[in-house]
Amino acid sequence: MATNSNEPISRAFKRKSWNEQRTNDSWAIFKIMSEFVEGYERLSRIGPCVSIFGSARLKEDDAWYHDAQRIAEGLGKKGYGIISGGGPGIMEAANRGAMEVGAPSVGLNIELPHEQKPNDFIDLDKSVDFDYFFVRKVMFVKYSQGFVVMPGGFGTLDEMFEAITLIQTKKIGKFPVVLVGKDYWKGLIDWMESTLGGNHLISDGDMNLMKLVDSPEEAIQAIDDFYSRYLFKPNF
Repeated sequence: MATNSNEPISRAFKRKSWNEQRTNDSWAIFKIMSEFVEGYERLSRIGPCVSIFGSARLKEDDAWYHDAQRIAEGLGKKGYGIISGGGPGIMEAANRGAMEVGAPSVGLNIELPHEQKPNDFIDLDKSVDFDYFFVRKVMFVKYSQGFVVMPGGFGTLDEMFEAITLIQTKKIGKFPVVLVGKDYWKGLIDWMESTLGGNHLISDGDMNLMKLVDSPEEAIQAIDDFYSRYLFKPNF
C-alpha cells in the first residue's frame, strides 16, 4: 500500500502533550539502546572485515555487480570477512562473493518503508536488522578495517563521507577507503579538489584519504598493500 509522502511531516508538527513527548522519547532511547546492544553482541567476534558500499538498484547482470562480487571473493580468499548493508544490488553481490569463498558474510539490514529484505547470501548468525540509520553506520565503522565504495546513490555517498569524516577528524584510524570506478567518481573527485580544496574547506592531503581504482584487482591490492605495511594478516 502506498504511503502518504506528507505523513512524516504531519506527524512532526502534530502537537503532543509533555507526557506524550516524554514517553515517546523514553521508548525511542530504549529502542536505540537495544539496537546497539544486539549489534555489539552479534558482531563482536566476526574478525577483520571490509565493508563494501554500493547501490541497491543494480541487478545481477550489471558489470558493477560482478566487480563487487569479485572484490568480495578476492578479499575473502585473503582472510577478510565482508560487511554489506544486507540488501540487494551491490550489497547482495558483496555477500555473495564472501559466501562463495567461505569468508564471513555480514549483513547490516535497514528497515525501510519499501521493505528492504536481507539478501540470501548472509551468514544466518551475522544478519542484523536496524531501524535507525545512525546505529547501523556505527556498526559499519566499528567493525570494519577498510571500506570499498562501489557506484551508488545518496546512501552510498552518506556511508562514504561518514567514513572519510571520521578518519579526517581522527575519530577512527586511517583505514583504507577505496573508490571503484574512475569514470563514475571522476566528477565528484574533481569537484572536491577544485571547489573544496580551492576554497580551503579541506586540508592539504585530505584527498589522499581516498584511493581511486578501476578494477577489482586494484581494489583488493589497495586493501592488502595497506595492511602489509603493518605486517598484519587476517586470520580466520
